[in-house]
Amino acid sequence: MYAVVGCDKCHALWIVEGRPENSQCPRCGRTRKYKKRRQFVTTEDENHARDVRASMLAARSDHDEAFADVGTFAELEELVEDAGIDDEVYLEASGIDTDAVADAVERFEGGSSQSRKEIVKAALEELDEPDESAVVSYASERGVPESYTTQALTKLVQSGAASEHRGTYRLL
Repeated sequence: MYAVVGCDKCHALWIVEGRPENSQCPRCGRTRKYKKRRQFVTTEDENHARDVRASMLAARSDHDEAFADVGTFAELEELVEDAGIDDEVYLEASGIDTDAVADAVERFEGGSSQSRKEIVKAALEELDEPDESAVVSYASERGVPESYTTQALTKLVQSGAASEHRGTYRLL
């Protein structure tokens, strides 16, 4: 349920969804019990409530005739969806290769949710004998640069989170 309500202090109009115990004016911040607010219209359709509020605001500012020429919110939303150009046309006009963008999105969405550090740690856990080259290979297959992997291994050893003995790493 949607209701168009007004503030008795600053005369603002807004739409309230449901039946909250209290409502606060978005303009002046005054809070009152919902049942004490003046309800100009109560409806199940949000677009109808939006149309009523817009009509009241137009009448208040002497723009009744101009408002009559404007469609309903539902009609306007359809017009907005059909207006303008789509993303692909915009990107191509800007000189961006849309196929490369689609590939990047696919890699991103299909990629791992693990951070680079978590991938390096996972390599140390999953590999039988995780030497530097094996960890670098494992991590690079998952999109982690070699330079990051070698730095991460050094930092893990220095922080005490991992150990290195004769070229083989182990998480502690």
